[in-house]
Amino acid sequence: MSANSQQVYDFSVQTLSGETVSLSQYRGKVLLIVNTASECGFTPQYAGLQVLYEQLGPRGFEVLAFPCNQFGKQEPGDAQAIRSFCDLRFHVTFPMFAKVDVKGPDAAPLYAYLTQEKRGVLGTKAIKWNFTKFLVDAKGNVVARYAPTAKPEAIRADIEALLPA
Repeated sequence: MSANSQQVYDFSVQTLSGETVSLSQYRGKVLLIVNTASECGFTPQYAGLQVLYEQLGPRGFEVLAFPCNQFGKQEPGDAQAIRSFCDLRFHVTFPMFAKVDVKGPDAAPLYAYLTQEKRGVLGTKAIKWNFTKFLVDAKGNVVARYAPTAKPEAIRADIEALLPA
């Protein structure tokens, strides 16, 4: 944990509908936080994320999706377009939040925290592309970071190891 003892639960974010919510509502759950995009080569990962959410949700698991347009402008739509796309193409039922920046000076505070807690390959903080994933344990600790190429099913065992039997 960082020196300032901050946790994921200390952040508030906006839903796709514009409502501000505290991530403290997810206290005690294992979280997979993902920056998403509708027009990316990794977009089919929505299906795998939905499967994980449906199968592991009853055990205390949540997927939190944050659309981002910083990589190849692959999330150009507004909140309604994003919601419609995810509903129609992938039947997404996990929580989706408002579009955010995940890198640079305008990075959302949550993402500034996540990238400080778990660095990428070679110790880099910056997120390189859509569908970078952060795994958070039930105590709010960021325990792993996965590259966009890591398919949801490939990290299932890591998630299950953090869940009650």
